[in-house]
Amino acid sequence: MARDQIDMTPLQSRDELVAWLEAGVKPESEFRIGTEHEKTPFTLEGHQPVPYEGAKGIGALLEGMKLLLGWEPIMERGNIIGLYDVTGGGAISLEPGGQFELSGAPVETVHQTQSELMAHLAQVREIATPLGIGFLGLGMTPSWSRAQIPVMPKGRYKIMRNYMPKVGKYGLDMMFRTCTVQTNLDFSSEADMVKKLRVSLALQPIATALFANSPFTEGKPNGFLSFRSEIWRDTDNARSGMVPFAFEDGMGFERYVDYALDVPMYFVKRDEEYIDVAGSSFRDFFAGKNAAFPGERPTLSDWANHLSTIFPEVRLKRYLEMRGADGVPWGRLPALPAFWVGLLYDNDSLDAAWDIVRHWTTPERQALRDDVPRFGFKSRIKDRYLFEIAKECLILSHAGLRRRGRIDHLGRDESRFLEPLERIIETGRSPAEEMLEKFNGPWKGSVEPAYQEYAF
Repeated sequence: MARDQIDMTPLQSRDELVAWLEAGVKPESEFRIGTEHEKTPFTLEGHQPVPYEGAKGIGALLEGMKLLLGWEPIMERGNIIGLYDVTGGGAISLEPGGQFELSGAPVETVHQTQSELMAHLAQVREIATPLGIGFLGLGMTPSWSRAQIPVMPKGRYKIMRNYMPKVGKYGLDMMFRTCTVQTNLDFSSEADMVKKLRVSLALQPIATALFANSPFTEGKPNGFLSFRSEIWRDTDNARSGMVPFAFEDGMGFERYVDYALDVPMYFVKRDEEYIDVAGSSFRDFFAGKNAAFPGERPTLSDWANHLSTIFPEVRLKRYLEMRGADGVPWGRLPALPAFWVGLLYDNDSLDAAWDIVRHWTTPERQALRDDVPRFGFKSRIKDRYLFEIAKECLILSHAGLRRRGRIDHLGRDESRFLEPLERIIETGRSPAEEMLEKFNGPWKGSVEPAYQEYAF
């Protein structure tokens, strides 16, 4: 999760909320790619969760990274909870159960995403290996119960932990047991934002199927290919899902602001203090009617923080965040930004992708979203298997990346990063299906080999 924003100007009008989002509009020449990925730390000996405290804990890992990288530490109540690269804009942060997240800097090409990732992994290994810590590239911890997982010392997570069980069955699993890879992409106008949002929302189930690899819970198959995706169906439906209003006439920044105003809040941050306002609306806060802050109006920081606690399949901030994919091993990570860049940053591919999804109805999109965690490529929409649509989208993405023509030092364009996905389409099986075959075959009914085969 991103660093909490600090801008203490009190807000006077709804227009300021709209303007904050609108400020994300930029010319195509300035489009960037941001990639965020989470990975689960585990003890190399015994494959156990890693606590925050202690000489071999996650706090020590972050301290070591701070010394190695020279990045600014992000502190909370005397604990180091993240690092920030002041010059490049990248950050390292902790998810609630210690999942280690790299929020990459905004870069121009997927080649740079790959370089950033390789540098990050080398740096993390240098510090983590002597501490006996490894990292797993799966969408969900395959063997641990929720009770086993340590809690990171972050105030916002304490508030979320108390609130989650009130609003869904799986919120705590989402917080403590899942990992994702997501990519953040730009838009050149309000209309461009709306088109990209619609296409990427409708096609998010394809990313879910291509990246599905969370078929195990507590050492056993859980009946799903992406249980991480299933978890989001019952985490907190007031703040997640397929954003059906995005497909209605009149969609734009204002409409998203109206949606966000009514999404229940988690917290308000003042200095280092997180104040629990869970369940209250930003709209009431905006009107000076929040019980914790009578007569007080929110700041731009409060707004930015609130937007970061909304979790639809595609999230609008000052860019669009693709949120449908499971975390994966490092070799497949650049495939996610490559897939979406090829579809959304090339206008021909974007138009063609819109042609695929434009006639889908809200119930059809929802049914596809509901089916994909369990059935993956075998999910259907309008009498078509998702597999066929995924194949088509991969061809469009490939063509888009070729037309973009961003070449590395060996003369290769970004389409090479789609190779892992093309292999998945060739075999017709998602990573989860491959893992289940291993579980039932060479792994002899144990998930322990995943800690070697799917480690970073």
